[in-house]
Amino acid sequence: MPNGQWYPPEWPVRIRALAAGEITAMTPRRAATVMLLRDDPGGPAVHMLRRRASMAFAAGAYAYPGGGVDPRDDDRTVGWAGPGRDVWARRLGVDATSAQAIVCAAVRETYEEAGVLLAGETAETVVGDTTGDDWEADRDALAGHELSFADFLNRRGLVLRSDLLGAWARWITPEFEPRRYDTWFFVAALPPGQRTRNTSTEADRTVWIRPAEATAAYDRGELLMMPPTVATLRQLQSYGTADEALVGSDGRDLTPVLATARMEGEELVLSWPGHEEFTKRVEQRPGEQQQSQSPSPSPRQSQSQSQSQSQSPSPSPRQSQSPSPSPSQGQGQGHSPSGGPR
Repeated sequence: MPNGQWYPPEWPVRIRALAAGEITAMTPRRAATVMLLRDDPGGPAVHMLRRRASMAFAAGAYAYPGGGVDPRDDDRTVGWAGPGRDVWARRLGVDATSAQAIVCAAVRETYEEAGVLLAGETAETVVGDTTGDDWEADRDALAGHELSFADFLNRRGLVLRSDLLGAWARWITPEFEPRRYDTWFFVAALPPGQRTRNTSTEADRTVWIRPAEATAAYDRGELLMMPPTVATLRQLQSYGTADEALVGSDGRDLTPVLATARMEGEELVLSWPGHEEFTKRVEQRPGEQQQSQSPSPSPRQSQSQSQSQSQSPSPSPRQSQSPSPSPSQGQGQGHSPSGGPR
């Protein structure tokens, strides 16, 4: 039975075109995504979003809240609590300026797409309620890039709580993809008093689901996900509480995972180093070599092609039809939007 791995049908064409020098690899955009956890009776549950069917990238796939770095977060003075920028720079493998921007992206995107804010008035407090017209106006302004995250925090007298985040993994979109992201995955616990809301324009559904249940549904082909999402869900299964996962993040390897492709005769082999379960073997389709000479499909074409496959994406959520969530899953629905790296 096929699983729910997202697999765009144009990948073989693009891989061969890249190898032939017909297309150039795009520079990946920095991004961050957060695995937001809460403790349920049966163990930790993670907050996930399903990307709308209209999305050009990973339509219908389930993913975590996340998105691209706002360049304004590189050099603005941001209210900050917890490990300093230099500490985060060493952990993330970047310079201090980039570290600030990546951590800001993780916190900002979680607020934009899930309504959860990892910030407080002091280094020991966390905002208890982010609902209300004034909060929603600020959230909309952030999402619309009308307001920088630094200005948002300063206006409200808040400091970013970097100690509430744990760096978990780093995945880079394959070189043959037209839209690429260098994405840092973080883990965080849902702060007391706050609740998730579907506040993303890119998602049509949100769920709270235990990692083991999510991967089991993926294995049955019922939930669509990209390799990074599945890999991180499997890694979360060994933790009994959200706090345990946060503590466990300290020792995790952040070596970037980047897919590679090679030809074995007429068969294309796509693999993710260290993650053998995602290896894909694709035989050359009739007329495929001729197609590689034509332009890459437009986002709209790619979307419709992807939806015709039984398999579909990785770090980004959404599927036009999926099983009804278990009781623990359904509690996160009906709030207001949610999505993943754009």
